[in-house]
Amino acid sequence: MKRHAVLLCMLLLAAVAVAQTNLSLPAGTAMKVKLEKTLSTSSSQSGDPFSGRVTEAVVLDGKTVVPIGATVQGRVTQVTGPRRISGKPTIGIFPETVVLPNGERYMLNAALVDTNLGHGTDVNEEGQFKGSGHDGKDLTEIGMGTGGGMLVGGLIGGGKGLLIGGTIGATATVAHWLGKHRSAEIPAGTELVLELSRPLAMTAATAGQ
Repeated sequence: MKRHAVLLCMLLLAAVAVAQTNLSLPAGTAMKVKLEKTLSTSSSQSGDPFSGRVTEAVVLDGKTVVPIGATVQGRVTQVTGPRRISGKPTIGIFPETVVLPNGERYMLNAALVDTNLGHGTDVNEEGQFKGSGHDGKDLTEIGMGTGGGMLVGGLIGGGKGLLIGGTIGATATVAHWLGKHRSAEIPAGTELVLELSRPLAMTAATAGQ
């Protein structure tokens, strides 16, 4: 009887120890990562890998679960250039794995929620990075091109030439604008703020103290 009691105590202690070593970062936990290689709509393609280094330790109950220097790896999921005047170039990324400095790897389900970039860039609700689209200078250029076409057309052919000239001027200027190389770019060194979409199970044995 005594032997069974000792065995039961040992099993209970083992169960408690296992429970204490299991750590799970809850959904919504933020993770700051510095991008290692530039991503751009002009050079990146869907399926390309990306990686970044954790710049702030992720702490849970006083324990460092994801230390500074851990690596987040993932892939590019979407690259879209501006096809319309109102369109914005887009880069989608999908973080897949976090690799701790000791080599331990964990599956990661997270989304991009912010960057430290400004100048008209944004991150939408789907976790996609939106570059700046056309600006005031572009619109002025389109307007001047259209007006110039109307002037030349009017001098050549009167009222009818005014309409034709305006159409030609607008078409040529818009085509020129659309032909410009305006891409979305996330430079190397950019701080990406990721947010866990699902809990991330970790263990204290592989977490830093």
